[in-house]
Amino acid sequence: MDLGISGKIALVTGADSGIGWETARVLLEEGATVVLTDKNPEKLTQAAEKIGYKDKVFHYPADITSINDLKMIHQKIAKEVGKIDILVQSAGITGAQGLFHELDDAGWTNTIEVDLLGPVRLVNEFLPDLRTGGWGRIVFIASEDAVQPYDDEIPYCCAKAGILALSKVLSRTYALEGLLVNSVSPAFIETPMTDAMMEKRAEELNVSKEEAIQSFLDKKRPYLELKRRGQAEEVAAVIAFLCSDKASFVNGSNYRVDAGSVATI
Repeated sequence: MDLGISGKIALVTGADSGIGWETARVLLEEGATVVLTDKNPEKLTQAAEKIGYKDKVFHYPADITSINDLKMIHQKIAKEVGKIDILVQSAGITGAQGLFHELDDAGWTNTIEVDLLGPVRLVNEFLPDLRTGGWGRIVFIASEDAVQPYDDEIPYCCAKAGILALSKVLSRTYALEGLLVNSVSPAFIETPMTDAMMEKRAEELNVSKEEAIQSFLDKKRPYLELKRRGQAEEVAAVIAFLCSDKASFVNGSNYRVDAGSVATI
């Protein structure tokens, strides 16, 4: 399918692996030039080399919670690539886990800093680019947790609920300028983040990783009807659609890619 984004410039955060990397790959296949960013310079370089498309891939390490880092990569992108047309915010962490009375202020602060204030700072830095030219796309990666919170992931749930609110407000503010803003909410996708979660669970339960995954599906995600972890490319396909001309009448929406994991309609 021709998504109509050939020649567009996309910035993808959290792009050294998982959903971010797969999204970058799909956008490249569709003819876009893609800038990858993530915190670890070595892993980011490896991700850029693995993805190919050498003439259309740029990569700059940055921490999205750092205003100085964001200004630095913005200057480099403007000089070496051009103004971005598409922003995909995929960077994030699981953050502090535990029941409410088990969480401390540092756990809350770190999770909100990365998963909510990081995206806010990112958009604040690149919004002037996206408001020019009469065409732009922002896609936030939220989570099923935003609308179906879990009692042992409270800071993450609150941050992702904030992402949905941020996405909706931005979609109302800039639509008439041609900037469309949407979000995608995955559930239990096979990524390094959920790998770490399942390895920790396997250790706690003294079982194999595969057994930990199955018990998590049975006990923690009973409405995830396909009974498996999703694949990053399954999420990336939806993100790429929302970045495209095919989604020219989609604005302020949240697309759930969760195999039914969210119980409500």
